[in-house]
Amino acid sequence: MIRLLAKNSSVVVSLILINFEWELPRQACVASFTWKMGIYLSSPKTEKASDDGENESLRYGVSSMQGWRATMEDAHAACLDFDTSTSFFGVYDGHGGKAVSKFCAKYLHQQVLKHESYMAGDLGTSVQKAFLRMDEMMCGQRGWRELAILGDKMDKISGMIEGFIWSPKSAEANNQVDDWPPEEGPHSDFHGPNAGSTACVAIIRNNQLVVANAGDSRCVISRKGQAYNLSKDHKPDLEAEKDRILKAGGFIRVGRVNGSLNLARAIGDMEFKQNETMPAEKQIVTANPDVTTVELCEDDEFLVIACDGIWDCMSSQQLVDYIGDQLKTESKLSVICERVFDRCLAPSVGGEGCDNMTMILVQFKKPIHNPNAASTSAAELPSTSNQPPSDPNEGPSKAE
Repeated sequence: MIRLLAKNSSVVVSLILINFEWELPRQACVASFTWKMGIYLSSPKTEKASDDGENESLRYGVSSMQGWRATMEDAHAACLDFDTSTSFFGVYDGHGGKAVSKFCAKYLHQQVLKHESYMAGDLGTSVQKAFLRMDEMMCGQRGWRELAILGDKMDKISGMIEGFIWSPKSAEANNQVDDWPPEEGPHSDFHGPNAGSTACVAIIRNNQLVVANAGDSRCVISRKGQAYNLSKDHKPDLEAEKDRILKAGGFIRVGRVNGSLNLARAIGDMEFKQNETMPAEKQIVTANPDVTTVELCEDDEFLVIACDGIWDCMSSQQLVDYIGDQLKTESKLSVICERVFDRCLAPSVGGEGCDNMTMILVQFKKPIHNPNAASTSAAELPSTSNQPPSDPNEGPSKAE
């Protein structure tokens, strides 16, 4: 047994030898081995980081849980008072490390606020430009340094920087937005991280809701108890994604971009964005988000933004139904998020329910008086998928 592990990792072997010499519990040995393999722990981390907030029109709850994964790679942003009439919420699901999701949680909302389109009232353009700006900002010496500051560990082999989850408070949302001046240094030619992150954000200004998404995190709104997806899961096998991937020189193998990444859009993942003849929007993998705008009405009850660790286990309608039931007896929204995690968590390692989990639940506190939107029919809302999570490539339709 020790000889077999020695071929995989001298670090693990040293731990096993220490374990044998000091007669530590066998579970410590197993936990070390699974950590080194970089997939699962021997038992899940079920501690949850939660928060709640409210203003005159909204209240929200957010929670995150590491679960069975060896590291926590999710991050989020909850800026209740983004400005005097606007709130911002975002979920970022990292892969290959924590660095990119943390970078997005810290800087993406700042770039939205900074863009000239935002001040002109064009929320859709400002958030779309902010997504693409993340890739630009993570390049060069300044990008390398910022990623290093956010992390607490650099893997010398992959270059991925790891650290703890970071989420801004509303007071931090709109301060110290600089022009991101370039820096000179040994990493001036840094092309950006090969780690990446999904990004799914919702901006609420009065009766207007703008959702931007790149990746397979998802935003869902409940209207009269019916779930409507406000974002699309960007999987490589979708026709529009496949067409862009192939035209940019990539390929799809076993449902993965170039045989490795199971997302067609993401922030970061710079190894898939090296075609110098094409703009950022047409690269093999792009950070360019789909943007959806909805006029809220009195029938809208709450919205949810969550990473795929939730959607792998529950459909959009199942989650809306569950939250609706919970709201009858529970007023603290973060507690409802925590209960969703407990419901989704797998009893043993492997399969669905073993991923990191992050969820933001936003409830509209009082009826939204918007006579133009109040008459909006269900058919006019973006449709949702009523297929089970195991079939993510099925075409969109209203949830059942």
